[in-house]
Amino acid sequence: MLKQRLQQKLLQKLSPQQIQMIKLLEIPTMQLEQRIKNEIEENPVLEEGSEKEEFDSNPEDTSPAASDKDDFSIDEYINKDDIPSYKLYSKNYSQDEKRTEIPFSVGATFHDHLESQLGLRRLNEHQHSLAEYIIGNIDEDGYLRRELEALSDDLAFSVNITTTENELLEILRIIQDFDPIGVGARDLRECLLLQIWAKDQTNPAIALATQIVRYHFDEFTRKHYDKIQAKLGIDDNEIKDAIEEILHLNPKPGGSFSDAASKTSQVIIPDFILEDNEGILEVSLNSRNTPELRISRTYSEMLENYAASKSKSTSVQKEAVSFVKQKLDSAKWFIDAIKQRQNTLLVTMNAILEYQKEYFDEGDETKLKPMILKDIAEKTGLDISTISRVANSKYVQTHFGIIPLKFFFSEGLQTESGEEVSTREIKKILQDCIGNEHKRRPLTDDKLAEILQEKGYHIARRTVAKYREQLNIPVARMRKEL
Repeated sequence: MLKQRLQQKLLQKLSPQQIQMIKLLEIPTMQLEQRIKNEIEENPVLEEGSEKEEFDSNPEDTSPAASDKDDFSIDEYINKDDIPSYKLYSKNYSQDEKRTEIPFSVGATFHDHLESQLGLRRLNEHQHSLAEYIIGNIDEDGYLRRELEALSDDLAFSVNITTTENELLEILRIIQDFDPIGVGARDLRECLLLQIWAKDQTNPAIALATQIVRYHFDEFTRKHYDKIQAKLGIDDNEIKDAIEEILHLNPKPGGSFSDAASKTSQVIIPDFILEDNEGILEVSLNSRNTPELRISRTYSEMLENYAASKSKSTSVQKEAVSFVKQKLDSAKWFIDAIKQRQNTLLVTMNAILEYQKEYFDEGDETKLKPMILKDIAEKTGLDISTISRVANSKYVQTHFGIIPLKFFFSEGLQTESGEEVSTREIKKILQDCIGNEHKRRPLTDDKLAEILQEKGYHIARRTVAKYREQLNIPVARMRKEL
């Protein structure tokens, strides 16, 4: 049974302007530049440049010629063809017109490199098909991570090629002779063996390294060097030379072959610039690549002319004016959002600068105070989510390097004296301790916890292990060196 009734609800919805502001706040300076360019392309009302520049470039001129030039008719706007009709047909350019094509290059992939070497071997059609299938199953690191039995079954069911594991192994041995050395290995041990077998085995260090990889690989991976020495009856210098040879091998031979065109380097453009002005630290926004925006005077005058001649307007003119008004409103919202973004970024960064002033004065990590998003939110009067968006993917250029804003946020711990210190300070102490440890007897997590307790930081061993993992430092056994 259908019923009609009135109901009141209190809902909180974001306006399109608020959504636009949130999205602009999240993106860094590098993406902001592209976002502004896209907006200028989509909205003809937006122009680059400040209002002052537009005023200076259009001085008042009372001459008849100037007044005729400034007088804008909406009929001209409606009837004007931006693109001549002949341009809309194919093959519409004359032979004399210059057309430049953007060149591009395509480099060979890792698998293309392997297949090109396959053509240099004397193989029949059946063997060539098997080799191509094996190469297709080699990953980007250069490993064949599938069992030969599984490949044999796949060839029988999917390609209708009958083969055996022994035949596939023979083809694999041919591929393992390809460049780069070590390609086609089924595990790390085989990869290292393929590379070390290609070296001069008359060299005692290389011959010993071959023995270690071939017969004592488990002890080597666990860094149980004393066990290897006992089994092989060698001294410290001999095993040190052999280990040095192994460490120079490439565990990912496929990674050494990469197309130069596919190499990408990340460029960081700082969002803030911190300058020392005679002892006073000043923060400014990096707006070097961000153009100023203004409303096009042409379109503003169009609406004014329409208002003056309202009685003669047609339906086509009304649609055109409605479109222009919509674009004008959109342009104003976008300019306001950019200004609000700049203001929010500066307010937040200045609050961080004031909170972490001791650190910015010297650049010493131990001077960092414990600081969370809530601290800056309370200081600025902004919401925590806003502070989080500002801190995300933003960088500040200081006199001691370019630093991400997330770096300044950390939790706190209390010392024996009751003083609250940043966890980053504790991590810095851990790094220093591990950096200065005796490599033959690296410090365990228990020992590191004792050192920190001696310095007044009461931290459990599991917390030390957590901080060590966050610093990407392996356990003591894996840090052991000869």
